[in-house]
Amino acid sequence: MASSRVVRVRSAHGAVAEQLAKGVQAIQEELAIDPGFPAEVEEAAERAASAPRLPELDRTDLELVTIDPVGARDLDQALHIERDGKGFVVHYAIADVGAFVEPGGPVDVEAHSRGETLYGAESKVPLHPPVISEDAGSLLPDQERPALLWTIRVDETGEGTEVEVERARVRSREQLDYTTAQQRIDDGSASESLQLLKEVGELRLAREAARGGVSLPLPEQEVEIDGDIVSLRFRSLLPVEQWNAQISLLTGFAAASLMVYARVGILRTLPEPDPRDIKRLHRTARALGIEWPAEQLYPDFIRSLDAGSPQHAAMIVACTRLLRGSGYVAFDGEVPEDPEHAALASEYAHVTAPLRRLGDRYAGEVCLALCAGDEVPGWVHEKLPGLPDTLRESAHRGNRYEAAVLDLVESLLLQHRVGESFPAVVVELEDDDRRRGTVTVQDPAIEARVEGASELPLGENVTVTLATADPAKRAVRFALQ
Repeated sequence: MASSRVVRVRSAHGAVAEQLAKGVQAIQEELAIDPGFPAEVEEAAERAASAPRLPELDRTDLELVTIDPVGARDLDQALHIERDGKGFVVHYAIADVGAFVEPGGPVDVEAHSRGETLYGAESKVPLHPPVISEDAGSLLPDQERPALLWTIRVDETGEGTEVEVERARVRSREQLDYTTAQQRIDDGSASESLQLLKEVGELRLAREAARGGVSLPLPEQEVEIDGDIVSLRFRSLLPVEQWNAQISLLTGFAAASLMVYARVGILRTLPEPDPRDIKRLHRTARALGIEWPAEQLYPDFIRSLDAGSPQHAAMIVACTRLLRGSGYVAFDGEVPEDPEHAALASEYAHVTAPLRRLGDRYAGEVCLALCAGDEVPGWVHEKLPGLPDTLRESAHRGNRYEAAVLDLVESLLLQHRVGESFPAVVVELEDDDRRRGTVTVQDPAIEARVEGASELPLGENVTVTLATADPAKRAVRFALQ
C-alpha cells in the first residue's frame, strides 16, 4: 500500500531496469498521462520562450543562487539573504511563468488539464513544455530571467514583518545542489547569504515548533537496480534542505497574509487530523520499533525523528497519511470559514513553484496586484472559483501516479522473495472484512495488504509470509501465518 512520496532511480542496469521502464509506461497509459505535448502547445511555448515579457525593474545586482537536487532543470526559486540591523532581508525570486503563458492560450489550457508536474522513478511529466519549464522560464545560472521578486523583512526572532512582491529581471549567480550548499556552510566557505540561510532557517524552525506546527522532512526513496538485484533506500534530508524549505514556507505565509487581508486569493488548507489516523500512526511506530510516548504530541514526535534512520524515515513517510485531507480554497470578498493549514498552524498559500504547480501562478498574480495597489486581473477572477476543483483533480491523479510507481518498485524489490517470512505489525483493518488489512514490515520498510483466516490482531506483532509480489499487477500481498 503506497504512500505518496517521490521515488528516484539512482542507477538502473539490466532486465529489472527494463521491467521498471515498461511498468512506468504502462502506468502512464492506464492513467491517460502523456509526458509529451500537442504540437500547437509546443509551438506556442517556443514562440513565448523566444520573446518573454521582461519587466522594467532590473535587480540583476542581487547575488541570487538556486539550491536544488543534482541535475534539476526546472528551477523555480533563487535566494539572497542579507542582514538588516538585528534582522534580515530575504530576497526570493520566483520564476515568472506569466511572462510566457498567455491566459486562455494553448500553453495555459494545457497547464489547466495537467495541474502539476508528476514525478516517479525515472519519469517526469511536466506541467509546462520543457522549452519554458527547463529553459527560458527556469532560473538557470548566468541567465537574465523574468521573476516575481519577493522582499521579506524578518526580525531577530525569525518573524516576517514586511512583504513586497514585484516583477523584476534577475540573474542567478550559481546553481547549487544540496550537498555542495551544505558542505560550504559546514566548512565556512559559503557566502554570507548562504550562511544567513542557516541562521534564518533555524529561527524559522524554532518559531514553527513554538506555534505547534510541523513540516514533514519527507525523505526521498532511491532505487538502485543492478541485474536482478533491487535495493530501495531512503535518502534523508540535509539540514540545508529544511532551511531552504523554511524560506519557501515563509513566503507562503506572507502570501496568505496578503490575500486574507484583501479577502481575495487561494489558500492551501488542511483540516485537523482524524484521531483514528493518529492511533494508526502509533501502531506504525510500534511496528517500526520507534518509541512514541502516549503523552507526546504528534508535532513533537515528528521533530524527534531522525530521517537518517531507515525506520524513522519510514515513519516520516507514514505520517503523510495526515496530509491526505489537504486541499485548496479560493475566495473573493469573504475569508473562508476554515482557512488554516492545520499542520503548519497558520494560513498558508502555494506561491513558490509555478513551473511545477498551476495554482502558484494564480496566487502570485493576486499578490502582485495587491502589493502594487492594482485590481486583480480579470482572468484570475474568472478562474478562481473553479481552481480548487482543478487542483484537487490533478493532485488526485498525481497521487495515483506516484502510488502506482511505488507499488511497481516494491513489487520488483520483492518478486524473488515470495514464500519468505517477515516480522510485522497489523496497523489497519478493513471495515467490511476484518480478516483483511494492512501490515507494516520493518525490513524492507513497506506497507502492504495482508489476509488471514480469521480476524487480524490489530496493533499486534505478527509473522507474515509474502504470498504475492507481481510487478505486472504491481501487487504485494502478505498472508498471516
